[in-house]
Amino acid sequence: MFPLLIALGVLLVIAIGVALFVAGVYNKLVTLRNRYKNAYAQIDVQLKRRYDLIPNLVETAKGYMKHEAGTLTAVTEARNLAYAASKNVATNPGDAAAMKNLVSAESGLGGALSRLMVVSEQYPDLKANQNMMQLTEELTSTENKISFARQAYNDSVMGYNTDREIFPSNLIAGMFNFLAAELFVVEKAEEKVAPKVSFS
Repeated sequence: MFPLLIALGVLLVIAIGVALFVAGVYNKLVTLRNRYKNAYAQIDVQLKRRYDLIPNLVETAKGYMKHEAGTLTAVTEARNLAYAASKNVATNPGDAAAMKNLVSAESGLGGALSRLMVVSEQYPDLKANQNMMQLTEELTSTENKISFARQAYNDSVMGYNTDREIFPSNLIAGMFNFLAAELFVVEKAEEKVAPKVSFS
Protein backbone atom coordinates (compact mmCIF):
# COMPACT_ATOMS: atom_id res chain seq x y z
CA MET A 1 0.00 0.00 0.00
CA PHE A 2 2.82 2.37 0.92
CA PRO A 3 4.64 2.04 -2.45
CA LEU A 4 1.32 2.74 -4.19
CA LEU A 5 0.88 5.97 -2.20
CA ILE A 6 4.43 7.02 -3.06
CA ALA A 7 3.78 6.33 -6.76
CA LEU A 8 0.52 8.32 -6.62
CA GLY A 9 2.28 11.15 -4.81
CA VAL A 10 5.02 11.25 -7.45
CA LEU A 11 2.43 11.23 -10.25
CA LEU A 12 0.52 14.02 -8.51
CA VAL A 13 3.68 16.13 -8.19
CA ILE A 14 4.51 15.51 -11.87
CA ALA A 15 0.94 16.40 -12.91
CA ILE A 16 1.05 19.61 -10.87
CA GLY A 17 4.46 20.47 -12.37
CA VAL A 18 3.18 19.89 -15.91
CA ALA A 19 0.03 21.93 -15.21
CA LEU A 20 2.10 24.81 -13.82
CA PHE A 21 4.42 24.66 -16.81
CA VAL A 22 1.52 24.71 -19.28
CA ALA A 23 -0.12 27.58 -17.37
CA GLY A 24 3.15 29.53 -17.39
CA VAL A 25 3.69 29.10 -21.13
CA TYR A 26 0.02 29.89 -21.85
CA ASN A 27 0.19 33.07 -19.75
CA LYS A 28 3.39 34.16 -21.49
CA LEU A 29 1.78 33.69 -24.91
CA VAL A 30 -1.28 35.68 -23.81
CA THR A 31 1.00 38.46 -22.52
CA LEU A 32 2.95 38.59 -25.79
CA ARG A 33 -0.27 38.58 -27.84
CA ASN A 34 -1.65 41.46 -25.78
CA ARG A 35 1.60 43.39 -26.27
CA TYR A 36 1.40 43.24 -30.05
CA LYS A 37 -2.29 44.15 -29.96
CA ASN A 38 -1.44 47.16 -27.81
CA ALA A 39 1.39 48.05 -30.17
CA TYR A 40 -1.07 47.97 -33.07
CA ALA A 41 -3.40 50.25 -31.12
CA GLN A 42 -0.59 52.83 -31.12
CA ILE A 43 -0.33 52.56 -34.91
CA ASP A 44 -4.10 52.86 -35.16
CA VAL A 45 -4.07 56.15 -33.25
CA GLN A 46 -1.55 57.64 -35.68
CA LEU A 47 -3.31 56.23 -38.75
CA LYS A 48 -6.58 57.81 -37.62
CA ARG A 49 -4.79 61.11 -37.14
CA ARG A 50 -3.43 60.89 -40.68
CA TYR A 51 -6.82 59.88 -42.08
CA ASP A 52 -8.31 62.95 -40.39
CA LEU A 53 -5.63 65.24 -41.86
CA ILE A 54 -6.02 64.06 -45.45
CA PRO A 55 -9.52 65.47 -46.12
CA ASN A 56 -8.35 68.87 -44.85
CA LEU A 57 -5.30 68.66 -47.11
CA VAL A 58 -7.48 67.78 -50.11
CA GLU A 59 -9.95 70.58 -49.35
CA THR A 60 -7.14 73.11 -49.07
CA ALA A 61 -5.63 71.94 -52.35
CA LYS A 62 -9.00 71.91 -54.17
CA GLY A 63 -9.18 75.67 -54.40
CA TYR A 64 -5.82 75.85 -56.15
CA MET A 65 -5.76 72.63 -58.15
CA LYS A 66 -8.98 72.83 -60.14
CA HIS A 67 -7.41 70.97 -63.08
CA GLU A 68 -6.14 68.14 -60.88
CA ALA A 69 -9.50 66.71 -59.78
CA GLY A 70 -8.36 63.18 -60.66
CA THR A 71 -5.41 63.40 -58.27
CA LEU A 72 -7.58 64.75 -55.46
CA THR A 73 -10.20 62.06 -56.05
CA ALA A 74 -7.51 59.35 -56.03
CA VAL A 75 -6.20 60.59 -52.67
CA THR A 76 -9.71 60.64 -51.19
CA GLU A 77 -10.52 57.14 -52.47
CA ALA A 78 -7.18 55.75 -51.27
CA ARG A 79 -7.75 57.34 -47.86
CA ASN A 80 -11.21 55.76 -47.61
CA LEU A 81 -9.87 52.31 -48.54
CA ALA A 82 -7.04 52.59 -46.02
CA TYR A 83 -9.40 53.82 -43.32
CA ALA A 84 -11.74 50.85 -43.86
CA ALA A 85 -8.81 48.41 -43.84
CA SER A 86 -7.48 50.00 -40.66
CA LYS A 87 -10.83 49.60 -38.91
CA ASN A 88 -10.89 45.95 -39.94
CA VAL A 89 -7.41 45.30 -38.52
CA ALA A 90 -8.19 47.20 -35.32
CA THR A 91 -10.81 44.59 -34.41
CA ASN A 92 -8.20 41.80 -34.61
CA PRO A 93 -4.56 42.77 -35.30
CA GLY A 94 -3.68 39.06 -35.45
CA ASP A 95 -5.76 38.51 -38.60
CA ALA A 96 -3.14 37.99 -41.32
CA ALA A 97 -5.54 38.62 -44.22
CA ALA A 98 -6.77 41.89 -42.71
CA MET A 99 -3.19 43.03 -42.10
CA LYS A 100 -2.25 42.25 -45.71
CA ASN A 101 -5.25 44.29 -46.90
CA LEU A 102 -4.13 47.19 -44.71
CA VAL A 103 -0.57 47.01 -46.03
CA SER A 104 -1.91 47.07 -49.59
CA ALA A 105 -4.30 49.96 -48.86
CA GLU A 106 -1.54 51.92 -47.12
CA SER A 107 0.71 51.39 -50.15
CA GLY A 108 -2.00 52.84 -52.38
CA LEU A 109 -2.52 55.78 -50.05
CA GLY A 110 1.20 56.48 -49.88
CA GLY A 111 1.40 56.52 -53.67
CA ALA A 112 -1.62 58.82 -54.00
CA LEU A 113 -0.23 61.22 -51.40
CA SER A 114 3.13 61.28 -53.17
CA ARG A 115 1.42 62.16 -56.46
CA LEU A 116 -0.54 64.92 -54.71
CA MET A 117 2.67 66.40 -53.29
CA VAL A 118 4.41 66.28 -56.67
CA VAL A 119 1.45 67.95 -58.41
CA SER A 120 1.09 70.57 -55.69
CA GLU A 121 4.68 71.67 -56.32
CA GLN A 122 3.40 73.16 -59.58
CA TYR A 123 1.16 75.63 -57.73
CA PRO A 124 3.23 78.36 -55.99
CA ASP A 125 0.17 79.92 -54.33
CA LEU A 126 -0.76 76.57 -52.83
CA LYS A 127 2.78 76.03 -51.56
CA ALA A 128 2.64 79.45 -49.85
CA ASN A 129 -0.79 78.82 -48.28
CA GLN A 130 -0.38 78.87 -44.48
CA ASN A 131 -3.02 76.19 -43.95
CA MET A 132 -1.37 73.91 -46.51
CA MET A 133 2.05 74.38 -44.91
CA GLN A 134 0.64 73.56 -41.46
CA LEU A 135 -1.20 70.48 -42.74
CA THR A 136 1.85 69.13 -44.55
CA GLU A 137 3.98 69.68 -41.44
CA GLU A 138 1.45 67.78 -39.33
CA LEU A 139 1.28 65.03 -41.96
CA THR A 140 5.07 64.67 -41.96
CA SER A 141 5.11 64.47 -38.17
CA THR A 142 2.36 61.88 -38.22
CA GLU A 143 4.19 59.80 -40.84
CA ASN A 144 7.22 59.71 -38.55
CA LYS A 145 5.08 58.63 -35.60
CA ILE A 146 3.52 55.89 -37.73
CA SER A 147 7.00 54.62 -38.62
CA PHE A 148 8.04 54.44 -34.97
CA ALA A 149 4.76 52.78 -33.95
CA ARG A 150 5.06 50.28 -36.82
CA GLN A 151 8.57 49.36 -35.66
CA ALA A 152 7.34 48.78 -32.10
CA TYR A 153 4.46 46.67 -33.42
CA ASN A 154 6.76 44.57 -35.62
CA ASP A 155 9.13 44.02 -32.68
CA SER A 156 6.20 42.82 -30.54
CA VAL A 157 4.94 40.53 -33.30
CA MET A 158 8.40 39.07 -33.80
CA GLY A 159 8.69 38.33 -30.07
CA TYR A 160 5.26 36.70 -30.01
CA ASN A 161 5.83 34.65 -33.19
CA THR A 162 9.25 33.49 -32.00
CA ASP A 163 7.91 32.42 -28.63
CA ARG A 164 4.97 30.55 -30.14
CA GLU A 165 7.28 28.66 -32.54
CA ILE A 166 10.00 27.49 -30.15
CA PHE A 167 9.81 24.15 -28.37
CA PRO A 168 7.98 23.43 -26.07
CA SER A 169 5.90 26.62 -26.38
CA ASN A 170 4.83 25.54 -29.86
CA LEU A 171 2.99 22.57 -28.33
CA ILE A 172 0.97 24.81 -26.01
CA ALA A 173 0.44 27.38 -28.79
CA GLY A 174 -0.95 24.65 -31.02
CA MET A 175 -3.21 23.23 -28.30
CA PHE A 176 -4.71 26.64 -27.49
CA ASN A 177 -4.83 27.96 -31.08
CA PHE A 178 -2.32 30.81 -30.78
CA LEU A 179 -2.03 31.76 -34.46
CA ALA A 180 0.91 33.56 -36.03
CA ALA A 181 0.62 37.34 -36.22
CA GLU A 182 1.39 39.23 -39.42
CA LEU A 183 4.10 41.90 -39.55
CA PHE A 184 3.14 45.38 -40.76
CA VAL A 185 5.78 45.69 -43.48
CA VAL A 186 6.18 48.31 -46.16
CA GLU A 187 6.21 46.53 -49.50
CA LYS A 188 7.64 49.14 -51.87
CA ALA A 189 11.11 50.60 -51.48
CA GLU A 190 9.94 54.16 -52.05
CA GLU A 191 7.52 53.81 -49.14
CA LYS A 192 10.23 52.93 -46.65
CA VAL A 193 10.73 56.67 -46.37
CA ALA A 194 7.87 58.91 -45.29
CA PRO A 195 6.44 60.85 -48.25
CA LYS A 196 8.13 64.22 -48.66
CA VAL A 197 5.56 66.90 -48.03
CA SER A 198 7.79 69.94 -47.77
CA PHE A 199 6.90 73.06 -49.73
CA SER A 200 10.23 74.81 -49.41
